Amino acid sequence: MNPPDEGAADELPGVAPRLRDLRRGRGLTLETAAQRAGLSPAHLSRLETGRRQPSLPMLLGLARIYGTTVSELLGEKPPERDAIVRGGAFEGAEADGWMYRRAGGSGRAMQALRVRVPYGAQGDLVRVHPGEEWLYVLGGRLRVALGETVHDLDPGDSAHFDSLTPHRIAALDRGGAELLFVHSLLQSPAAELCLGNALHTR
Repeated sequence: MNPPDEGAADELPGVAPRLRDLRRGRGLTLETAAQRAGLSPAHLSRLETGRRQPSLPMLLGLARIYGTTVSELLGEKPPERDAIVRGGAFEGAEADGWMYRRAGGSGRAMQALRVRVPYGAQGDLVRVHPGEEWLYVLGGRLRVALGETVHDLDPGDSAHFDSLTPHRIAALDRGGAELLFVHSLLQSPAAELCLGNALHTR
């Protein structure tokens, strides 16, 4: 078991209280929110007190449950329904080695992100939840497991799948992988269907 990340609060300032406030604002107990996110109550409590740093997959799951976006969880406040997102150097936020940058407008039914996946990330974490996901590999090689089928994707390859299909992704190159990632945001009561338990496979 990994020790608490003492620098977590400094790396993602303000995330912990936002996670707590959003959970309480949705009327969810720590136990209920943790179960829906596939976390233990103790782990979610550590995230809410800043003693652990959430990974990007965790933030995606919590954003779905709370009906918000990763950008908003991390305190970014882009103009409401901004139709244009300018490019530029990749200077996204970091969450447990994952780097992301907003690639779509806010206040939409989908969230678009530009993501850098570190080598081996999420290789043993299987995720299941309502919605759809689409990803497009910009650089590096990515392994996408959908159910029992494993796909190795090269730059230019893409995947579009129902998120209720058990899935996991991992970067195959030591330099990591970069991708465009789009997922649907599901709010309550659809979130009642969330099956996002973290299942560990060999």
